[in-house]
Amino acid sequence: MIQVTERQFTFQLKDLAETLGWLFYHPFLSVHSARGYPDCTLVRPPRIIVCELKSEKGQPTAAQHEWLEALQHCPGVEAYLWRPADLDEIVRILQAQTLPKAYEHGFPIAVALQPVEE
Repeated sequence: MIQVTERQFTFQLKDLAETLGWLFYHPFLSVHSARGYPDCTLVRPPRIIVCELKSEKGQPTAAQHEWLEALQHCPGVEAYLWRPADLDEIVRILQAQTLPKAYEHGFPIAVALQPVEE
């Protein structure tokens, strides 16, 4: 199996997202950004997705976990940790017109961190 780098994966996601009508943001250089903030933000009203991208073997940092965990508590925000092997699930998520109803919680699989019910 060919190993996909995080950089290559980012370009794949960008192409996919834009093809499906999403606005896509990834900082050019994250040197002055908050440590651990997710790699990408995608917007296609009424949805907003933030996602941390990793290669198959890459592991999220504690700061990345903290951001994803905090974002799960924001109603309407979908937060994911995605790897190249998750591409079929990513396509399904990006094709959906509304906020997905149910996903598994936790890392390191592709996850939708659901808003907490009050």
